[in-house]
Amino acid sequence: TLTRQLLIVLLYQMLPYLLVLLIAPSLIRGREQTVGVRGTIICGSRPLPEADIKLWDADIGPDPDDLMATTRPDSGGRFQLWGTEDEYTNIDPVLRIYHNCSNKWPCKRVVKLSIPDAYVAQGDKVETWYNLGTINLETKFAYEDRECF
Repeated sequence: TLTRQLLIVLLYQMLPYLLVLLIAPSLIRGREQTVGVRGTIICGSRPLPEADIKLWDADIGPDPDDLMATTRPDSGGRFQLWGTEDEYTNIDPVLRIYHNCSNKWPCKRVVKLSIPDAYVAQGDKVETWYNLGTINLETKFAYEDRECF
């Protein structure tokens, strides 16, 4: 019948668009990338367990930064965290440490430390941990902000 033939022609013409709609969600996801960081933070000679440590994927342009993981150090100041993010391009992992070491102001100091690209793995598993070592947060860092929250 004529209606059936028109429907078949219409579906045939729409087939490329339908395929794009079916395939697009898998393309939008990007590729999974993971990074892990461990280390110890101190304030002078004492551990700093009350700090907040957050792992971010720093983005530029309209895409906001992505929070990948958050933790607090143990009583000895030691921490370990890892996060996974889906991005088309390489992630730019940044560790932010929010703390009050040597701070006389009401807002927390925020230290930003970039993680080298060599420690970013493809997939959802950490391949090589970035060992930050021991950081004394009495230091005034070049890339330091303040945040009130």
